[in-house]
Amino acid sequence: MLYAQVVLPLAQPMYTFSLDEGLAVEVGDAVVVQFGSSRYYTGIVWSITTMKPDFPRLKPIIAKLYSAPLVSPEAQRLWEWMADYYMCTVGEVMRMALPSLAKPSATTLAELDERSIEPPMEGLVALAEALRTEEALMEYVAKHSRRAPRRTQLLDGIAALAIECRSDDGFVPRRLVDATAEQLADLRKRGLIVVEQRPVMRGGNSDKFLLPTLSEAQQRALQSIREAHNENRVALLHGVTGSGKTEIYIHLIAEQLARGGDVLMLVPEIVITSQLIERLERIFEGRTTTYHSRLTPLRRGQTFLRLALSNGGELVVGVRSSLFLPLRRGALVIVDEEHDPSYKQSDMQPRYNARDVAVVMSKVLAAHVVLGSATPSLESYVNALAGKYAYVELTERWGEGVLPEVVVSDTLRAVKRGERKTHFNFDLLRLVRRSLDDGEQAILFQNRRGYAPYIQCRTCGYSPRCPHCNVTLTEHRTTHRMECHYCGYTMERPSVCPNCETQDMATMGFGTEKVEEEVSRLFPEARVERLDGDTSTSERAFKRIVERFESGDADILVGTQILTKGFDFGGVTTVGILNADNLLSTPDFRASERAFQLMMQVAGRAGRRNDRGRVVIQTSQPKHPVIQYVASGDYHAMARAELAERQAFGYPPYSHLIRLLLRHEEYDTLHRASHALSDVLRRIFGARVMGPVSAALEMLRGEHRSEIMVKIESGASLSRARRLLAEALKAIGDNPAYKSVKINVDVDAS
Repeated sequence: MLYAQVVLPLAQPMYTFSLDEGLAVEVGDAVVVQFGSSRYYTGIVWSITTMKPDFPRLKPIIAKLYSAPLVSPEAQRLWEWMADYYMCTVGEVMRMALPSLAKPSATTLAELDERSIEPPMEGLVALAEALRTEEALMEYVAKHSRRAPRRTQLLDGIAALAIECRSDDGFVPRRLVDATAEQLADLRKRGLIVVEQRPVMRGGNSDKFLLPTLSEAQQRALQSIREAHNENRVALLHGVTGSGKTEIYIHLIAEQLARGGDVLMLVPEIVITSQLIERLERIFEGRTTTYHSRLTPLRRGQTFLRLALSNGGELVVGVRSSLFLPLRRGALVIVDEEHDPSYKQSDMQPRYNARDVAVVMSKVLAAHVVLGSATPSLESYVNALAGKYAYVELTERWGEGVLPEVVVSDTLRAVKRGERKTHFNFDLLRLVRRSLDDGEQAILFQNRRGYAPYIQCRTCGYSPRCPHCNVTLTEHRTTHRMECHYCGYTMERPSVCPNCETQDMATMGFGTEKVEEEVSRLFPEARVERLDGDTSTSERAFKRIVERFESGDADILVGTQILTKGFDFGGVTTVGILNADNLLSTPDFRASERAFQLMMQVAGRAGRRNDRGRVVIQTSQPKHPVIQYVASGDYHAMARAELAERQAFGYPPYSHLIRLLLRHEEYDTLHRASHALSDVLRRIFGARVMGPVSAALEMLRGEHRSEIMVKIESGASLSRARRLLAEALKAIGDNPAYKSVKINVDVDAS
């Protein structure tokens, strides 16, 4: 009798099930099991043994789901590492890794069977075995060409397609064969061809791609990356905006695809990289697959299953969840914009950073890694300085482009001199007018959506707040409602203060909606578009806005940080950063680094062709060091200053931060649990423990929240710290008074 340890997509340990000898199951297979009295789950067979566990009764594995293993041995090692490092169960990694329809669950077997899917199938055609040699086919054609010319032409055509497609077994896709269903049925009836249904396989037939020409600087960078990969080192490609990092990626991708390897290219958000994906699909026709959350569940599930059966030679472009796709011949991983916070999973376990997991995955797969950014994360930069990563720098823009001129515009001085209109300094208005007069375009960046961040009674100070999240509601003028951007709660905009009953409710601050309104009033002849979370609610809406601006049908684009990523608009010569102060005032030790990254990225949208662009930064702190670093474009000076401060106070990358977020509906219970846990942790970790304090968002969706931070200095054993922390969490969780308190663990918190 055989027994299998099975991982279920739950926050549970592995469970053992009996394995019927008549059921052919391997490690990595997806199987159906009954867990509890009334639920059937898809599980992954983790190991198989002949040793019977010490349980009186074991449930059997009911069925095997797919023809091939869903999880490879390499993926198993990666899942185990993630579970250990990010302090969760392998089941939670499985829940994150597999798309929903690849791991169906139900209350009955019939219902589970209805929810299960198969890989997409396609018809394949091949000559009968007796005709697959050139001599046999020529003999048949010579004998029958006069009496049945169409039949022999079809057979010749199928043989030619098999050569063109480089088919090992002679089978070619039915869709490529120029014949009717009746003609193929006749050939099959005569025993001249064989028809099969097989899972769809992607991949072009050519290893010759039309690649972009590289400049001398790009050639040197490409060669440096190749040398790093020959030494099995991660390459950090630090190239200024517009320097042509994508062209280097394309050459690296082509090299691996030509060898039959798989390439994974991670991007922060798929919807904002439409320009990049269209370009890659043109170059690597038939070899490019996209994978992201906006695909239908069926498409995600079928893509996963198809890749599990793939023979390699594919380029996958996707977001962080693409890391878990079953790339059988993974040869290269590219993490574009590696500094981007979107790579950090923050709302469920495991709270992983895709950049870091990509580096670990590359070691498991023996693949190469390129991390690319115009503003690298300080963690990656320190690894490069230490020699752990190879550092490759591109300091000049590709082609005729030059870096933009940066103007720092003092908002306080502008107000005093009367050189400000609504939310725009005259410096910015003059340059926007100049771009419009010259037939060019402008981008205005404001990192708040909505009309106004909040409204306030000027008499008593009352502001409407969300009853579930304890944050002020954002005004949206287009819907005439106040909205919570965390839980979705809405209410009508009050015209009378409900506190003092005066009609003195005023908008405070400004968002992209208000900027759009004011720009349209200041430049009535300009065609203005807005790109933010409210206008790009679907991929179609997003593409419509981008295409209008790209084609020149819009003159001014107003938007949030969506604007900073991946766009290449040739007509933009003026960029305005309307309120740099709110980027600098975030209560976070990474605030300066992220403000620099965001401003440099949005500034990089200007002057990407021949004309030099202009960037106006509006701020009340013109002498702030970060503003000065952006004005001079000096990443290295910013990095030196930030790293010195981080080292002095023991913050990453000179330590690891583990954040514990505690949640409960009752404040008193949360308060007691937080202090009990911090007391236990201080007995173990001493002064490394900070808190408890109220979370930055102290109430969310009806739950009170508090935080405890544990800081583990570099050089100390992080694995031992995680083990001790797990023991402390178990002790608190076993206490009946605190069982209902939810605790989230975030290793390497950001």
